Amino acid sequence: MLPNFEKNLQKYAKLLVTKGINVQPGDWVKMTISVDQAPLARLITKEAYTLGAEKVIVKWSDDEISKYHYLHQPTEVLTEIPSYEIEESEDHVLNRKVSRLSIVSSDPGLLNEVDPSKVSAYQKVASQAFEVQRKATQNDDIKWTVAAAAGAGWAAKVFPDLKTTEEQVDALWDQIFKTCRVYEDDPIAAWDRHKDLLNEKAAKLNEIQFDKLHFKAPGTDLILGLPKNHIWACAGSVNPKGEEFIANMPTEEVFTAPDTRRMDGVVRSTKPLSYAGTLITGIEVHFKDGKIVDVSAETGDEIMKKLVFENDGATGLGEVALVPDPSPISQSGITFFNTLFDENASNHLAIGSAYPTTIQGGTKMSKEELTAHGMNVSTVHVDFMIGSNQMDIDGIKQDGTVVPIFRKGDWAF
Repeated sequence: MLPNFEKNLQKYAKLLVTKGINVQPGDWVKMTISVDQAPLARLITKEAYTLGAEKVIVKWSDDEISKYHYLHQPTEVLTEIPSYEIEESEDHVLNRKVSRLSIVSSDPGLLNEVDPSKVSAYQKVASQAFEVQRKATQNDDIKWTVAAAAGAGWAAKVFPDLKTTEEQVDALWDQIFKTCRVYEDDPIAAWDRHKDLLNEKAAKLNEIQFDKLHFKAPGTDLILGLPKNHIWACAGSVNPKGEEFIANMPTEEVFTAPDTRRMDGVVRSTKPLSYAGTLITGIEVHFKDGKIVDVSAETGDEIMKKLVFENDGATGLGEVALVPDPSPISQSGITFFNTLFDENASNHLAIGSAYPTTIQGGTKMSKEELTAHGMNVSTVHVDFMIGSNQMDIDGIKQDGTVVPIFRKGDWAF
């Protein structure tokens, strides 16, 4: 077992509720977590109540049971989402303003043996059914945090050369603690320092207000327009009450929304994507006149095509994020097969919906107004990784002036 594991797990739980969702007296908290992470769930629940939470709701999951559902339920049953689940979700968002803490730990290839059309069908129906929850999250109307725990199936994928399950799980916990700054004497102070560094880069990008970005790397030559009055954001988010929270732990990115009407070129992924329990590798995306016109993948090609061409708004992009290759997660040399980690080791793009918080006044705009400003509106939001130590990025101003932003995968300004 890792040295001082119980102590560090407790520090981690405290960090997630104190700095992650920033629990305040009277808050309601909803946590989604796997049954094999019950020790962490208990610590999080205890810490939330210590901070004054009024109610903590725990929604349990289990990898094996989830897989059985997909394998054995007919598609029409699998995709029939009960109205009471939708009503509960909307009540939590609209009336209770429940803070959401999602702990991810699943095997990234859990559903590889499931018919891709069945997986795609469920994802499409679920994204539509829980649109209110998704919109509230993207608008930062509620506090929300996505974090990780070391599941055995996931750990085996990341550390296949280690001999035992215990060694694999310990190795993954070690990386989670490192990247979330749990080993620091004061993790909360360490996060404040990290956030300040990211804010410096975001502030400079916001001041310049580039018109376009040009990405160049092996297999990639892509120009993305940026909307007028776009906002580069990073670690800290704020809900309507003015309460700050951190949506992703870990996080190394500075991100905004592209102008989805102005996208041309080609981009190739540099890390695997785990989407809906399926592992997708070797993604290549072609853009023309503001739309994805072709997409392919070396593995997971069918589900990738279904994602892009069978979901509303999925031929557009909703996010462009900058992450320097020297970031700690990238320098670990580990492929995590999990978007929460791999996107924070690499520049990335998101197929689908833009965050309204990344344009001035966006949270007050209708779907039509967002679209008119070049913000993509969609029922999905799926990140895929494109960065490497060979990537150059130029910012292009309105007058055509070119400013280096990244050179060889690192900040150039």
